Amino acid sequence: MVLALTVSLGLVSCGADEAREEETFVGADEVCDGLFDGPLAKQVELVTGDTEFFAMGAEGGAMSSVVDALKRGYASGRSWATGGDLCELDPKGGRLGEGADIKVSMYAPQDVEDSRDQAATELYTMGKRSEVGERSASLYLECVSPQIEGSEEIPLRIHGGFDRGESSAPDSRRFRNANMEILHAGALALVKELDCKDRAGLPETPVLQPK
Repeated sequence: MVLALTVSLGLVSCGADEAREEETFVGADEVCDGLFDGPLAKQVELVTGDTEFFAMGAEGGAMSSVVDALKRGYASGRSWATGGDLCELDPKGGRLGEGADIKVSMYAPQDVEDSRDQAATELYTMGKRSEVGERSASLYLECVSPQIEGSEEIPLRIHGGFDRGESSAPDSRRFRNANMEILHAGALALVKELDCKDRAGLPETPVLQPK
């Protein structure tokens, strides 16, 4: 009787583990609370080389955390502040934190005037500054929002960065544009959440135009 009970519990535990495994990993169209739902899911798969990703946190948790961090950073009066991960794309079978991600922070004014040699990246035309490279993309935006007191005089400066992590994707216009499309989706969702005036100058559809 004890043996039967043990076997039964073992089967239940195994079934529960399998259920958790199914719930823990999702496709590119569902990861990060469905941020890439639709055709963009294929772009995520294209640049990462993966189709299943670890589903991290509760629904909307990452967005709320980033928004709160930006508001705290702005209220601090400092010229820059850390933000957080808006989206983590950790593939099934890989280690957490080693996949692609979208990170957001508050940048200092001089960051958009940086004249250092950026031979590995190209400037695009969106926002205050936008650039894309083989493995990354960056967007610099200014947000005036009723949620942020004082932003009419001094806008909240938002930097979003995408890093595609370990990937064998080649360096070409197609893949560079995909990097920017992925970042644009995250940045657009963020400025809408913040209720930024005119979407902080970000178009609804990404402008994939090098300067």
